[in-house]
Amino acid sequence: MKKYDVVIVGGGIIGGSIALELARRGLRVAVLDRQEMMREASWAAAGMLSPAPDCLAAIPLVPLARASLSLYPKFIEDVEGASGLGTGFRADGAIEAIFRGDAARELSTLVALHHGLGLTCEPLRLDEARSMVPTLGRDVQAAALLPAECSVEPRLLTAAVLAGTAAAGVDLHSGVEITSLLLERNKCAGVKTSKGEIYSADQVILSAGCWSSQIPEAARLAPTLPVRGQMVALRHSGTPIGRVLRSERGYLVPRGAATPQTIVVGSTIEDAGYEKCVTAGGLEKILSAANELVPELAKAEIIETWSGLRPGTPDQLPILGPGDIDGLVFATGHYRNGILLAPVTAKLIGEWIAERRTSMDWETFSPLRFSRAGADRSAAAL
Repeated sequence: MKKYDVVIVGGGIIGGSIALELARRGLRVAVLDRQEMMREASWAAAGMLSPAPDCLAAIPLVPLARASLSLYPKFIEDVEGASGLGTGFRADGAIEAIFRGDAARELSTLVALHHGLGLTCEPLRLDEARSMVPTLGRDVQAAALLPAECSVEPRLLTAAVLAGTAAAGVDLHSGVEITSLLLERNKCAGVKTSKGEIYSADQVILSAGCWSSQIPEAARLAPTLPVRGQMVALRHSGTPIGRVLRSERGYLVPRGAATPQTIVVGSTIEDAGYEKCVTAGGLEKILSAANELVPELAKAEIIETWSGLRPGTPDQLPILGPGDIDGLVFATGHYRNGILLAPVTAKLIGEWIAERRTSMDWETFSPLRFSRAGADRSAAAL
């Protein structure tokens, strides 16, 4: 039996960032992952850092997302300092393009929504938008600048977080599949593996993404499900794109500023179970949206395609904090926002583990909401 202060189940950007935070607090930490660390949703992400909601269900997430974006410069400084590696962090802002409908009204609604949520958003004249992105599609009818938004290169970031955790003394265990929690009465005292090993801990953190629901004792409070997203990387030899571009159909995330430039293009939202593949229909959707945003990209070379499984939840909000099992803390279900929410998640979980308090109200994201929802449904049926 191996004994730690904290065992983290799941070695993605959330688990790794929490491990780095807890190690800084002097705790002995182990991270366990069913496969190679950082090779699931974190590796597959595009790296946009946008606190704006992409649907009505995501509006409750905005305060948490804003807080996390504000932490990002220091988070990057700490990770790069701990690892000696770059992360591709860029604070260039983003442009949202509107192609259809009543563009003037949609632009006004977009700006008002952002301002109402405390987010910066400025309407752009089309000549201003094209001065920023000379190759912007001619069918754009309106545009907005989101100056505070940023981006990062997830594969660089995850490599840096892993290196930083290792340097901080965190034990990293790949290829360790957790099959159940080690329960002593109503206390979680560790985890059990598929090989019969036991990792004992004072606290267990569940951050296994869409696989969190596969741990039987935790499934009722972590009903995560996989949501597939397909992605494409292009080698663009034309005019460099200087900032993130997006529309209602898709987005472009530039890597670097030199020519040829890598452009990451996405994405799909698919209920495909745990099947990771790239489909003809998915690629058509992604590339059509990219070519509409920047028609010059029709000449770009496809250099990579991939897909990842985002950890969705029934209400599209993350699952954060303690449940009703002493010693078990949840940090999962971040859906499309794992990269963005890593700094604030690590901060809040670190505060809870070390101090039993948090600097932000996280009740909205409590795992107990699913238990309450089940009780409400049962009462309604009586």
